[in-house]
Amino acid sequence: MGKLKIKTGDTVKVIAGDHKGSEGKVQKVFIAKNKAIIEGVNMVKKHTKPSAQNPQGGIVEKEAAIHISNLSLLTSKGETTRVSYRVEGDKKVRFSIKSNEVI
Repeated sequence: MGKLKIKTGDTVKVIAGDHKGSEGKVQKVFIAKNKAIIEGVNMVKKHTKPSAQNPQGGIVEKEAAIHISNLSLLTSKGETTRVSYRVEGDKKVRFSIKSNEVI
């Protein structure tokens, strides 16, 4: 399994699937499943039983995970790009392939 190039906190754009064109911030990355949860994208309805935290129960909307291959990182200019790694001095840094700037 290769290294995931999308990290928590990155701004990404969905490039394939039902939510194509949506943008959001990565909230969580599941490395073993190659999936990520994006804020406000891929909302699903979950039926919940009454509990101490939610005494009434009912239908709750929450984000579902999207496969990493369907996401593309957004640069500071708002364009999508692929990500690669290189060594600068003693550090390994991520950089944008399109604009060659360090992320």
